[in-house]
Amino acid sequence: MILAVDMGNTNICVGCVDDETVHFTERISTDLGKTELEYAVLLKTILELYGISPEKIGGVIISSVVPRLTHVVKNAIRKVTSQNPMVVGAGIRTGLNIRIDDPGTLGADLAVDSVAALNYYGAPCIVIDMGTATTMTAIDRDRNYIGGIIFPGVNVSLQSLVDTTSLLPGISLATPKTIIGRNTMDAMKSGIIYGEASRIDGMIDRFEEELGYETTVVATGGLAGIIVPNCRHEIKLDPDLLLKGLKVIYDKNR
Repeated sequence: MILAVDMGNTNICVGCVDDETVHFTERISTDLGKTELEYAVLLKTILELYGISPEKIGGVIISSVVPRLTHVVKNAIRKVTSQNPMVVGAGIRTGLNIRIDDPGTLGADLAVDSVAALNYYGAPCIVIDMGTATTMTAIDRDRNYIGGIIFPGVNVSLQSLVDTTSLLPGISLATPKTIIGRNTMDAMKSGIIYGEASRIDGMIDRFEEELGYETTVVATGGLAGIIVPNCRHEIKLDPDLLLKGLKVIYDKNR
């Protein structure tokens, strides 16, 4: 069993994974102000909640898009597990054929998602990850990572709307019963949720038009469960995609 950690801009996703299953996933807030000890206490508490002793963990792998925090979390993990974490980056074998202008600039999360999608769903595919940013990446029928798009995530769009207007309130992200809102809050919910779903549907059409063939579409990320059910395309929802990809990469490099 390994401990897989994905460090995003908003949340850090933590899970224990083996060859057969993802035993659990939990999210803790990404906080640049927390110390190694504070993160160590959080990690230890999560493991205790699931009845997993640190001695059962045979390895650790991290993907991170928050470089300033990576070293802090690595040291926290060492305190709890006595393991030296593997970090996805230069020198790590992924098995991914990257065909973009500068492969060195590809984010660790995008690489890991793509490795998992190839391993579990095959090619060609489109991978959608809905977090602080929403990303869509394309893997062609020859299993090459050929690029993608990045646009503001659902919460970023909502917060921008609330912060830059005087009369629009903060809202919870719940799907309204009708697309045409009968009040301000439902109109906002519809715009955010159905608008995001429509954007994803439209981009899938454009991706497949540019590729010249249909693809398997896979979605993950903290907000995918809210948006994907409102999309018109068939999209496979896999909340554990990134942790599965970390396990694949760990096995390639151990």
